[in-house]
Amino acid sequence: MAKVTGIGGVFFRSADTKALANWYETHLGVTEMWNQEAGMTVFAPFKQATTYFPADKQWMINFRVDDLDTIMAQLRDAGIAIETRPDEWDSPETGRFARIHDPEGNQIELWEPADSPAQ
Repeated sequence: MAKVTGIGGVFFRSADTKALANWYETHLGVTEMWNQEAGMTVFAPFKQATTYFPADKQWMINFRVDDLDTIMAQLRDAGIAIETRPDEWDSPETGRFARIHDPEGNQIELWEPADSPAQ
């Protein structure tokens, strides 16, 4: 049986595609043709009534990071607000999380897996 071997792309609408693509490249290192490092990808539909991300959004992207503290410092230096809830989101089994928003209000979750070198 054939199977899917990975995510081939993430596509979403944008009011200013060039500006938003530049923001992702500048602050997260994500380019249009981005070769991500091997690692776990979580694919998890959420219940319609979830409060884990905004009700007016159909999706939330989660990026794996290798050093959450360093990337948060870089984002703060760039004036990007960061939300963390260590007691609620972080755990020894899954790792650490932070959230930011892109310039168009899309929520982005940053995840440092428990097995990350920085942990």
